[in-house]
Amino acid sequence: MATLGQIIFYSMIALIVLFAAAIILILSLSLSGSKSEVTSSNAFPIANLGEDKLLSCLLNTATLSTRLQDVSVTWWKEDLSGLVYKYQNGVPDLADQNSQFKGRTQLFPDSLGAGNASLMLRSVRSSDEGQYTCSISSSDGGGTVNIHLRTAAFTAPAFKFSNGVLAAEASRWFPKPSVTWSNFYGEVLTGNTSFTAISGGIYSVVSTLLSVNVSDTYNCRIENDFVSAVSRAIPTGSGVSGSTYFMFSAASSLLASSYLSIVTAVLCSFYLT
Repeated sequence: MATLGQIIFYSMIALIVLFAAAIILILSLSLSGSKSEVTSSNAFPIANLGEDKLLSCLLNTATLSTRLQDVSVTWWKEDLSGLVYKYQNGVPDLADQNSQFKGRTQLFPDSLGAGNASLMLRSVRSSDEGQYTCSISSSDGGGTVNIHLRTAAFTAPAFKFSNGVLAAEASRWFPKPSVTWSNFYGEVLTGNTSFTAISGGIYSVVSTLLSVNVSDTYNCRIENDFVSAVSRAIPTGSGVSGSTYFMFSAASSLLASSYLSIVTAVLCSFYLT
């Protein structure tokens, strides 16, 4: 038979779980703004400066029974006058479009019938960074979703090998990155890295590693707060073989951190009383 202390303890645990779940639900609703039927497959995208970027905006429906002429899609950017893009009555309506986006935005009407109101942003600039809102209105549903666009510059390094020296050269990085070399076993090696400033605060990166052995595997990691380029390089008699993949910083962990803070605070309060 459970003691009074055990009953109180398990009751407190149950209350903590319920309290944390309620807070997470409240935070989820506040972040979304409402019980919106509109979502994004990537609410925190990172765009490579100078390249095109698709901003995802999706209506949670298999197909729209509404005629496209009756679907309205509006994109706008926080703290910016005018609109980013507007589609209504079956055609783009760009009369109020901000000059920053003229000729640089595109919606895809063929996809809109499936609830896809994603926006293509051409030749991304650093000034494009910020919070965007996509709004969809139709008889099949609607709502809004926020997309927080971040901008960076990143390129995969090209490798060269000569006289025992392995060099990695990457032409465009912003913000300024760091470079880490390691061997096949993950042991950190000492390299020599130089940065050259280019226009717009972008850097070119050259990093070299000495005393390199043919056929051994070396790892080169170029990273900043937004992007990591992880490369594997194997010097050969005729050059360097290898590959590079990119990793992007995770989306906001606000909900997870809030949950942990709440549970920790309540547990500490419980044990201190």
